[in-house]
Parts: sequence; C-alpha cells; structure tokens
Amino acid sequence: MMFEQFPAWQWQVPKHFNIGSACTDKHLNSPVAQTIAMIVEDDLQGTSQITFEQLAKRTDRFSQLLRNLDVAFGDRVLIRLPNCLDYPTAFLGAMKRGAISVPTSTLLTAEEVAYLARDSGATVLVTDKAAWVQLQDNLNNGQYELPNLKHILLSGPGEVLPHETFNVLDLETALVAIDYCLPAQLTEADDPAYLVYTSGTTGYPKGVLHAHRALIGREPAAKYWFNFSEDVQDRIMHSGKFNWTYVLGTGLMDPLYLGKTVIVHEGKNDADTWIKLIAKHAATIFIGVPTIYRQLIQKTKAFAADVPSLRHCMSAGEHLSDEVLQQWRERFGRDIYEAVGMSEFSYYLSQSKFRPIRPGSAGFPQPGHDVQLLNPETLTPVEQGEEGMICIPDTDPGLFLRYWNLPEETLKYKHDGWFFTGDYARYDADGYIWFLGRKDDIIKSFGYRVSPYEIERVYKSHPAVADCAAVGEELEKDKLLVVAYVILQAGTEITADALLQFGKQHLAAYKSPKTVYLTKDFPRTKNGKILRKDINNHIAYAKSER
Repeated sequence: MMFEQFPAWQWQVPKHFNIGSACTDKHLNSPVAQTIAMIVEDDLQGTSQITFEQLAKRTDRFSQLLRNLDVAFGDRVLIRLPNCLDYPTAFLGAMKRGAISVPTSTLLTAEEVAYLARDSGATVLVTDKAAWVQLQDNLNNGQYELPNLKHILLSGPGEVLPHETFNVLDLETALVAIDYCLPAQLTEADDPAYLVYTSGTTGYPKGVLHAHRALIGREPAAKYWFNFSEDVQDRIMHSGKFNWTYVLGTGLMDPLYLGKTVIVHEGKNDADTWIKLIAKHAATIFIGVPTIYRQLIQKTKAFAADVPSLRHCMSAGEHLSDEVLQQWRERFGRDIYEAVGMSEFSYYLSQSKFRPIRPGSAGFPQPGHDVQLLNPETLTPVEQGEEGMICIPDTDPGLFLRYWNLPEETLKYKHDGWFFTGDYARYDADGYIWFLGRKDDIIKSFGYRVSPYEIERVYKSHPAVADCAAVGEELEKDKLLVVAYVILQAGTEITADALLQFGKQHLAAYKSPKTVYLTKDFPRTKNGKILRKDINNHIAYAKSER
C-alpha cells in the first residue's frame, strides 16, 4: 500500500524566542486576546478561568515579581502545584523573566522535592499552602544543603506564616501589589527555558533541560497529531497533570501558543467527571492516557450523543490496546490517535487523520523530524523490517539541550551528530513504524528477540484483561522465559492457565508467555508508567501452570 508523501517541513526558528511570551503576549493584538485561555475545574475550589489578555498580564506580574526578588537570568524556579491558574502563571512567567521553570509532581514526597530543589539549585519554590505545611520541615532539617533556595511563593487559600530560613510570600498578594512590569526577557531560541525530571538510571531523578525552541519543535504535532479547526475556537480537555512533559506540551504550551482554550481538572479521578466536563465546556478535543479511555468505556454508560462537541481524541504515555480502540469507535464514533514521545524529545511519532490507523503501530514520524533507525555500532540505517535504534539529528529544534549536571550522560546519548534515544523500532513496507521499546525491555528468550509491547497488545484484547505487562523471567543464568503479569477486569473470573492458553492461540510460540501471573497492581512511576524491571520482585500473584 502506497501513501502520498507528507510535504516537506521548513523549520522557522528565529534568533530570539520566548515560550512565555509566545503563549500569551503573541495574542494581545488579535481577537484571541479576549477568549478564554484556560479553565480549571477544581472539586474543592469550583470553576476558575482566565483570558489570554489576563494571562499575559498575570505572567508579566510574576516575571516582575521575580525581578524584584533578584531572581537572575537562568535561575531555577521550582513549581510544585496542583492543576490551577497559578501553574501557567508561574511556569510561563518564570520563562518571561528568563529564568528556568522546573515543574514537579504533587505526588512527590517532601524528601523528593528537597532533592530536586538541591539538584536544580532552585532559587524560588512555588507551591500551595497545604503542601507547604509538609514541605517546610524537610527543606530546613539539615539533610539537604539548599544554599540557593531563598523564596517561597504560596498559592491558594490559607494563612501565610513567616519562616526563619526562607522569605515566604502569599503569591496572590505579591502579584496584586505590582503596578509596573518590565518587558519580557529577550531570550534566544537556544536559551534554557524549562527543566523536567525523569527517572534516572542511578536511582535518582535525572534533569532534562529544554530550550525555548522546544515549543517550535512541536509545531508539526499541531498539524499531524492534533486536529485543530480553522472555523471554531477549539477547546482541549486534558485529563493529566501539568507536571508531566506530555501534559505540559499538549495541555498547556502547544494549545496556548496557537490561541486555543485548555480545560483541566483537579480532584478525584472519576470516569464520569470527564464526560460531564467535556459536555459542560463543549470540548472539541480530548487528551488522555489509555487507562483513562479504558475507564470511560468500562465505568460509564456514555455514548457519542452525550459529548456532541467532541471530534478528536488523542493518547500517549503507553500503548493503547486494539480492544479499547475498537470499543471506543463503537461507543463514540471516533478514532483515538496515539503518539510516542519522551522527556528529551516530547512526542515525535504519531498517528494522524491523514493516514489510516494501523493497530499496534505508532504511525509515522511527524514531518520535520528526520527520524532514522540506525545500527548504533555502525551508525548506518537498518533495512526495512529490521530492528534499529531510533535516532534523531542533534539539529532538531525539538530536541533537549542536555542532562542537568550530567555531562557524561549527555555525551553518552548525544554524539556524532545524533541523539540516541535508546528505543528500538522497525519500519514496515508501507512506512508505518512499529515501536519495540528500550533495549532493556526487549526480551531475549532462547535466541529470539521479543517485544513486550506486542504481547501486551494481544493480551489487552482479551475482555477479562484490564492491564498487562510482559517481561523476561530468569530460568537460570542466560536463560530467560517470556512471562506475562495480568490485572483482571473487575468482576471477571478467569484462571491464569486459561490466559496462558489464550497467548498460545494468538502469538507465535516463541512470543507466547510461558507463565502468566495474576496480580492486583503493578509497580509504576509517579506518572503511572509500568516499571517492568521491578515487576519480577512484585508480590501477591496467582501463577499459571507451565
């Protein structure tokens, strides 16, 4: 099957560019200025919203507040906030100052936040008052040396008490007090903009530093993954939290850059909530992870008629099963378009409306991203159908700058003109790319190389399976068996042995798991990704017969 080639993409990266300004000030002299930039639905605080003009002014004030606090160009501003209007205020406002925003998760413990504050050398911490009660003792107990951290800006309702070590301010009061703002910092496109932390190989989080040009680097996604309308003001309902790179891009920077309205939620994760909010705010685009889509199918009775405004759905973070895609099509009459990305390069492979979805495939590299599958030893492209490492030219504007304080780690993955992602894939005859995962994830069993994603895709098609993870289990030295860990759908009953037989029926003999374990949960990262390397140490399972 042959497809028309995507048109050539011409990058337009100016010398000067600032993400904070591009997401706010850019719209001031257009009709977009008075439209809603963001809506936050909070279970406790209710509904709040802000226009693009208001957001531009509010981020200006935050930028000026940092200047008044002597926060310099390149200083780090650590952000630990729930989904709220203060999140874009701080994240974009810090970049307007020329500082580096450091988004972190509200799921992190106080000790973990203290580690990030030390590693990043943050000068400012922006958090909410409830979290500050838990954080302040850990930041001041002597376990971590935090010589750079001076200012704490507190969001939300509640009292602000002085602190013996830090300058603690109520964020809203401080912003209202500012009556004059200098223009945004004239940053270059290659200047550092934001620093995200991801799981590190040493057991400590690893900082990934991005430039302001990263926003331009995601422009192809606006056309080849999103499906924005030229005729209506799109409203994007995102089910995630801002701290995750996936959400920072698709649920904050990318839509605001293009003048679209973002809707997010803070509170209990309930499947019916998403249906109600999509309907309430006439959302046109919904973005989630596969788990959310499964919940919407399994735990709601909603159909397309309940969300008439919805016309485009997107997913990333983990593979979406064929079963969920098919059930979603039947219930809502819409496809779900997947993408693959990473902290260092955001989302660069995706399905799109321009070509049919091929279940199991990650789609195509987006135009502009010269994705190559290379033999990492010879740096030569592999043949079609062969497994190769996904490599990105180091000139791609979407690529990260470097790993924070880890020069050797940077050189390990960025050299010879390429960024070596560590992920492997293959192209089929029609140009679709099939994601195989990291070398460590690929199971080498009795001479065969087996992708866990292929096994998981098959098992997730079983109606009794809620989730699945395939890994290698060591039988003896240098001998691995393919095994599968399965979480069952609530209310279903099936034996591990029956699932073992299911695998034999639907997978080649060398791919079929030799053991199936029934378990109630998986070890996961804070963003919900399965930690395959830790699964074999997981407890509480029922084992099939081999």
